[in-house]
Amino acid sequence: MDLIPKFLMANGQLVKLLIHTEVTRYLEFKVIEGSFVYKGGKVFKVPADEKEALSSNLMGMFEKRRFRNFLIYVRDFNKDDPKTWKEINPTRCTSQQLYDYFNLDKDTADFTGHAMALYRDDDYLTQSCLDLIERVRLYSESLARYGKSPYLYPLYGLGELPQGFARLSAIFGGTYMLDKPVDEIIMEEGKVVGVRSGEEIAKCSQVFCDPSYVTDKVTKVGQVIRCICLLNHPIPNTKDALSCQIIIPQKQVGRKSDIYVSCVSSTNQVAAKGWFIAMVSAFVETSNPELEIKPGLDLLGPIRQKFVSISDVYKPLDDGLTSQVFVSESFDATTHFETTCLDVLDIYKRATGKDFDFSLVKQHIECENN
Repeated sequence: MDLIPKFLMANGQLVKLLIHTEVTRYLEFKVIEGSFVYKGGKVFKVPADEKEALSSNLMGMFEKRRFRNFLIYVRDFNKDDPKTWKEINPTRCTSQQLYDYFNLDKDTADFTGHAMALYRDDDYLTQSCLDLIERVRLYSESLARYGKSPYLYPLYGLGELPQGFARLSAIFGGTYMLDKPVDEIIMEEGKVVGVRSGEEIAKCSQVFCDPSYVTDKVTKVGQVIRCICLLNHPIPNTKDALSCQIIIPQKQVGRKSDIYVSCVSSTNQVAAKGWFIAMVSAFVETSNPELEIKPGLDLLGPIRQKFVSISDVYKPLDDGLTSQVFVSESFDATTHFETTCLDVLDIYKRATGKDFDFSLVKQHIECENN
């Protein structure tokens, strides 16, 4: 899990899920120091409020004011109060029409959709603008929660998440069987009844797993390339940020999907002092995947060592209701957990027959912000 670092949106659904389970009592989080976007060969900080919009170098003077008006509209928007909609019907108006309403140019729409709303491609432009509004507001609210950036990362890495759940499970009588190969998922009359490891069988009525455990129940939908790079310096043009995310929107480099860059360091307790771990990832679109991520690698400056891997991406063939084997999707190329969280919520609904009730989440997460 630590080999695929992903950041958590501070006010996002995954953080709320973690708070609900109370696993956060075993975790400490650190705010990621910067959120950036690539435009015209350069890296810029993503503006997320009205003040930053007016001072951003991403836009010209008149465009700044138009974007500021857009952010004010998003901030004040209430889907249950038509008075806040102005002349826009969010169920009928597309995202492109919303951009057109505020006269935002293509570059502004580009970084808004990809670096703030975190869409992976431009299909959203022809869909209802309601989702775009909610995504941009989530980004702004997450940023306002701790400052610097909207993202969090656990101290000592994502490996702390399963460790935290192991401790929590023990409190409720759960048992973790570590370093145990899964040799067989035992089925009877098409339904799961247990998991075999060697000569031992753990009986169960449901199984939750990733695609690697049930290759006959998934289908390949693509590939992701990831390049983990060791640096002895911060990523250039990020104001020496000790941790950051950079999104390269697809149009900026002539692709169908975005390129993602993440960086963590000793401030996150995952590297020795003076060293940085950067990762560049993307969905594979050609027969030369490493060339596809070159724009991201070029942003890193001198690389001391790099490790390239290409992974297949799988999705489950069915909903698992008949077999009671619930399979997740493979990790995608994104450097955040937003898409993964949607997958988790989907599995929860399939397994329980109901949506997760976020109104149950009432606590707050403690986070280092220095």
